[in-house]
Amino acid sequence: MLRFTYVRYLLASTVALAVDSALFLVGLQLGASPLSAAAGGYAAGLLVHWFLSSRAVFSRGLAPGGAERRQQQVLFLASALVGLAVTMLIVGGGAALGLDPRIAKIGAIASSFQLTYMLRKRLVFA
Repeated sequence: MLRFTYVRYLLASTVALAVDSALFLVGLQLGASPLSAAAGGYAAGLLVHWFLSSRAVFSRGLAPGGAERRQQQVLFLASALVGLAVTMLIVGGGAALGLDPRIAKIGAIASSFQLTYMLRKRLVFA
């Protein structure tokens, strides 16, 4: 079951990443700072990921509007903020070192993916 959950999470993450990356690249193209572009893309990808994760990856049939569902949403948001912090640290650090922000973003993707998967598997949707 763990592998199947991980595969579904990987697929949901791929869709969310496509949204995140597209908006990140558009932001850079429009002249946004690397940090602003990374934050905007991450936020949009987060919304997509919540929808997919809560319905297709870790679904437990929680009633909408219930206390347990609200707690799940808060924990999901907290895990996303941790992922965002990792993303901002890596993209911002890379930019400060003169690294192409797109290259830094790739490192951020790998790091935040593993961290948020573990947080969501063990805390959010446990």
